Amino acid sequence: MTLTQRYRFIYKPLVFIACLVPLAWLASGAFGWFGASLGPDPVKELEHECGKTALNLLLLTLAVTPVRELTSQPQLLRLRRMLGLFVFFYVVLHFTIYLVLDLELNFATLGADIAKRPYITIGFTALLLLIPLAVTSTNGMMRRLGRRWQTLHRLIYVIAVLGVWHFYWQVKRDVREPLLYAGILALLLGYRLLRAIGRRRAAATRAVQPAPARPTAPVTSSSQVGLSLQQSKSD
Repeated sequence: MTLTQRYRFIYKPLVFIACLVPLAWLASGAFGWFGASLGPDPVKELEHECGKTALNLLLLTLAVTPVRELTSQPQLLRLRRMLGLFVFFYVVLHFTIYLVLDLELNFATLGADIAKRPYITIGFTALLLLIPLAVTSTNGMMRRLGRRWQTLHRLIYVIAVLGVWHFYWQVKRDVREPLLYAGILALLLGYRLLRAIGRRRAAATRAVQPAPARPTAPVTSSSQVGLSLQQSKSD
């Protein structure tokens, strides 16, 4: 099998199944399959696990670029879109559980929560920013938007910060886990910052270097020119 075939028929299906494992575990707990349980407050557990799964996948999505460059495996980019779409899926599921099971579709309470509870405001903002990224994730939209596509999808950095911030503010006592996520995100964003600085310095160095000298024709004196003319006439 070629590399393209391995990614299409082996690696992508494996990543797809792995991304569905958290959902299967939550469904088992919700329905009591295989002895699984969501604890005394299943709704909160569902919300928490969906949100944390989305955050895990978001960090994995951001990790694709540095891993690809450090290991010289450009084919890893083939998996990034799928990871990003699963981020959107779990964020939507996280919000749906909160709206349907927690608030029981009470939109007045939803509006009050978004306005008065900062961590919900931040989480809802992250969800809204994810929507255009999910809508424009197709090859057709990439071609249609051109350079604007890359600019738009840089919103993922803002979304990641908002997601970690949402997690931090949601935790009331033990903040060690959100701080761990913040540290990982700082490393991933720091890598990109250093890479951008390195590229700018390299571009500035190339700009100040003198252009290579062009080869010049040998200079001939006037006497040599005259001699050559006389020889041509005699011929």
